[in-house]
Amino acid sequence: MTLAGSHAGLAFAQILIDELIEAVWLVDPQNACLIAVNRAALDLFGLCREKLVGRHVTELVYTPEDLFFWEDALSGRAETLLSKTLIRRQDATLVEVLRRVGRLNWGAEGEFYLVCFFDQSERYAAENELEKLVSELRATLESSADGILVTDLHGAIRSFNRRFAELWELPNELLTERNDSAIYDWMLAKVKNAEDYARRLAEIASDPLVKSTDMLIFRSGRVLERTTVPQYSRGCPIGRVYSFTDITQRLKHEQELRLAAQVFASSLDAILITDPELHILTLNPAASQLIGQDSASLIGQRIDQILQLWSGSAAESEICRLLEQTAHWQGELNYRHPDGRELVCLASLVRVMDAVGSVAHYLVFVKDLSEVVAARQYIERLAFNDSLTGLPNRRRLDERLEFNIQLAQRAKSSFAVLFVDLDRFKHINDSMGHLFGDRVLIKVAERIAQCLRHVDTVVRLGGDEFVLILHRVDTNETEQIARRLLESVAKPFSIDGFEFTLSCSIGIAMYPEDGETADELIKNADTAMYYIKERGRNGLCFYRRQMNLHLLERVRLDHAMREALLRRHFWLAYQPQVNLKDGRIKGAEALLRWSDPDLGNLSPAHFIPIAEESGFIVALGDWVLQQAITQAARWYCEGLRLLVSVNVSAAQFQQPDFSERLARYLAEANLPPDLLELELTESILIQNIEETLERLQILVGLGVRLAIDDFGTGYSNLAYLKRFPIHRLKIDRSFVSDIPNDESDTVIATAVISLAKALNLQVIAEGVENETQRQFLLEAGCHAFQGYLCAPALRPEQLEALIMRLGLDEPSAD
Repeated sequence: MTLAGSHAGLAFAQILIDELIEAVWLVDPQNACLIAVNRAALDLFGLCREKLVGRHVTELVYTPEDLFFWEDALSGRAETLLSKTLIRRQDATLVEVLRRVGRLNWGAEGEFYLVCFFDQSERYAAENELEKLVSELRATLESSADGILVTDLHGAIRSFNRRFAELWELPNELLTERNDSAIYDWMLAKVKNAEDYARRLAEIASDPLVKSTDMLIFRSGRVLERTTVPQYSRGCPIGRVYSFTDITQRLKHEQELRLAAQVFASSLDAILITDPELHILTLNPAASQLIGQDSASLIGQRIDQILQLWSGSAAESEICRLLEQTAHWQGELNYRHPDGRELVCLASLVRVMDAVGSVAHYLVFVKDLSEVVAARQYIERLAFNDSLTGLPNRRRLDERLEFNIQLAQRAKSSFAVLFVDLDRFKHINDSMGHLFGDRVLIKVAERIAQCLRHVDTVVRLGGDEFVLILHRVDTNETEQIARRLLESVAKPFSIDGFEFTLSCSIGIAMYPEDGETADELIKNADTAMYYIKERGRNGLCFYRRQMNLHLLERVRLDHAMREALLRRHFWLAYQPQVNLKDGRIKGAEALLRWSDPDLGNLSPAHFIPIAEESGFIVALGDWVLQQAITQAARWYCEGLRLLVSVNVSAAQFQQPDFSERLARYLAEANLPPDLLELELTESILIQNIEETLERLQILVGLGVRLAIDDFGTGYSNLAYLKRFPIHRLKIDRSFVSDIPNDESDTVIATAVISLAKALNLQVIAEGVENETQRQFLLEAGCHAFQGYLCAPALRPEQLEALIMRLGLDEPSAD
């Protein structure tokens, strides 16, 4: 039974639904026709009751969803429905509603479908309006040039705009995740003073009504101005709005303006600012001082009435034309100062335009040109002359060479380039100091200049190197001048009572035979100079093309040395050192040998200078030291206490860790230190004497013995002999080869032996080749010798056999 069949039930239902504010239908489940509607339904659909009751429900529904539902409901497949839908009113307008359908059983009164409609149009309109307001607010926030952050009273982030994210450089994950704690941590890490930032943030949070403005400095250097105000709703604070403005550029501009004002006020140049009619508006103190009048009296006057910027209408027209075309003009002017001085000034006039393209101001800069001229002359002297000797420098050399090349090309003539280098000048610097060396260079420059003609040029390249250009000379004339130069430099020098002699090496290149460009001529003269250096120094040499091949050979030899060390082509030979009194072996000097599969046996005199020049001598000397210590330790283990001498180069000795490496080698080989002697040249000892003394004391502290090699060939000095912990002197072979026939050598050798006795030092002579020399040295009191009289340098097993034959004079342990 349905409700439609019960008139009493239907009347009661009508009373009930009429009291509801929602629009209600009662639908017969048998035929889906409306059996009752309330007044709210009549208002919603815009129909009278007669036009609604009795109509089939499908005539009144609008959406497919409703049609499908009622088809299913009539066939028993559906009973409830709740969703949003649309209905069509009588005036054909559509209304959004929330519709709920349910099948109810009213007991004896029967069953019916209850359909309720809730009009959503006002709600949707309010939501749309709210969404519109939110969108407008969001657009307002995003269009702001400031970063905006909105929080509630507890600091929870409610919103922020894109500019805020850009200013704080928030990573993408924080933009999507919206993790408040992570955002606050990120902001804290950004600021330079995190502690002050956190404290100030806590102060703001403690007072919901506070308004404040703060400056935040980022670690990156960015500066933000933070302004915070409370957010109100109905008169009560509900949160806080933070506004962040990037003021980095503004602060920079303000600083630039302050700097510009300081520059204007403190500039040593006169600066004046005028209006478009050239009336002075303001000026700096330098302008008042230059003009000789106080600022107050100058303001308002025309600048051209004070400074003669132009003379005559033609000059004025020309200046105006230049200002129109280029916006600036510069020129010299004469100004008579009130104190009577005539000043030559450099004036600059600059036109400044406003935003609309009209002349706003003129800037006038005036400088006393006497300072500029003086500075220009000083700079020119610095640029083209050597500051020590006053000679032209390398820059002037290039100019002079180009001039001589062009002149020689036109005249079909020749000229010479001489490269002059002082021999062993480093000894002067090391022993007497650089200030003394500078005084020597000045005197050398004077002597060189005295040897030249007025048309010639002498240039100091730097250090002890000079380049000369001899104008229109042939080879004979060039050689004469070069020899005159050698003689002049070789004359004794006397500075502060100290007398000494120098020599020089001269390389010569002729134009055009030896080069047609400045670089070629200098390079080839330099090559010739090195050629004479390698052959004893103190001479001159004309360039020959074969010399370049010689330089290439040096490069190849340097490379071959490095390969030889890796491939173990070096080996040590040992020359015995003999006790002059009993003829027994008392030591051996370790000497480097090189047997190359391609180059054959090479003399140390051939490759050692190249190793010293390239710096490879450090690695090579280190290898020699290790090998000699290892061999001495091997002999020691076999019962031979043999003193082994090793030459140490200056570069090797000056290595900061030389003593540490030596101690390590001795410890690794288990060699008693007193079985090792280091032979040092005098040039090593006179460099940085205090530092050298400290190094020598460390070596002696290790227990090794020290000897001066080639004594007498350098700057022999009793002072350092007394101070340095030396054990033995070695007389150079150059003083031994001609004794006793050469009187000078005999005197020097005797003097060295006597000096050693006085200082309680051992003395050994090298290069002893005959019995006469040995007998002389024995009678003179020399302790030992080495040389071909006994044996050349031997392999270890050969030396062992010699010791077995002659006997061993073991060194006493010190």
